[in-house]
Amino acid sequence: MNQEKKMVKKCIYCKSEISSDCVIDFCDRCGKGVWGEKMFNAIVQNMEEAREKGDLCHESSTTGTAVQEPTNLNDFESRFT
Repeated sequence: MNQEKKMVKKCIYCKSEISSDCVIDFCDRCGKGVWGEKMFNAIVQNMEEAREKGDLCHESSTTGTAVQEPTNLNDFESRFT
């Protein structure tokens, strides 16, 4: 009975436990409370699609995966000046 132990992360608002494979860092209750059900569902759907495509630029800190840094910060900043 060697089961894989899943890391659990916590909601950034209420600190309740959420699955580590969740694409967002907040629970359903808080997400719907902040954005409303329709917008929350759209956010989750878009984040899941982005993860499937490999378009997310960061992973949860609980996975141990480093955050991807911008390749050229000057190019990014120049868009706002």
